[in-house]
Amino acid sequence: MWTDMAKTSQGVPRAARLAGAVAVLGLLTACGGGDGTASPPQKVAGTAAPATEGRTTASAAPADPTPSRVPSGSAAPPTTSPPASPTAEDSPTAVSTRCHTSELHASVGRNDPGAGQWNFPVVLTNASDRTCTVRGYPGAAFLDATGKQLGPDPKRSADTPVTVTLAPGKSAWAGLSFSSPEVSGARAATPASLLVTPPDERDPLKVAWTAGRVPVSGNASSVFLTVFAAGTAP
Repeated sequence: MWTDMAKTSQGVPRAARLAGAVAVLGLLTACGGGDGTASPPQKVAGTAAPATEGRTTASAAPADPTPSRVPSGSAAPPTTSPPASPTAEDSPTAVSTRCHTSELHASVGRNDPGAGQWNFPVVLTNASDRTCTVRGYPGAAFLDATGKQLGPDPKRSADTPVTVTLAPGKSAWAGLSFSSPEVSGARAATPASLLVTPPDERDPLKVAWTAGRVPVSGNASSVFLTVFAAGTAP
């Protein structure tokens, strides 16, 4: 009886050891390759982030990969530019201040001779009811009774033009001068009239000429004009 009990008591630990060996062998077999050999330890790529204590890291919201678009069928907002400043030419109230032929009256003043020279003021008077201006030289030509021009066009003296403002009834004058035909010996003729054209105008004014002969060709036959100045005479 005692012999059987001893065999029984020794057989239990052995069975337990056998079962543990089988379990360990099963673990080794599960970690090994299909051919029964053990696989080497596997390494995971990457670096482990350090653990943080007591911190909360806010991660940025992922960027929207889709670019924003204007909805189909909607117009882009209009672009407005500041209005251009009006200029004097664009203004509907801009009016030329130049005196026009129809607003003027022409006349020839008396001769103011000197050293063989004859000098006459050609006068333009504002006959309108508005203020206007003249600037520069008049046009001039002597005409015979048939309307034919006598002599060449007058030459312009070397003067500096100025703007002359003419209120209604006010005048401006320009000098008309030439050498006396009796002194110069130039061929002369007696005009019937003098055509006077205001500056920057096309239509002339006709003035009766009553001052005698004027040079029309030959030596010293040139006639000269000066620019307009305020008044009726020098």
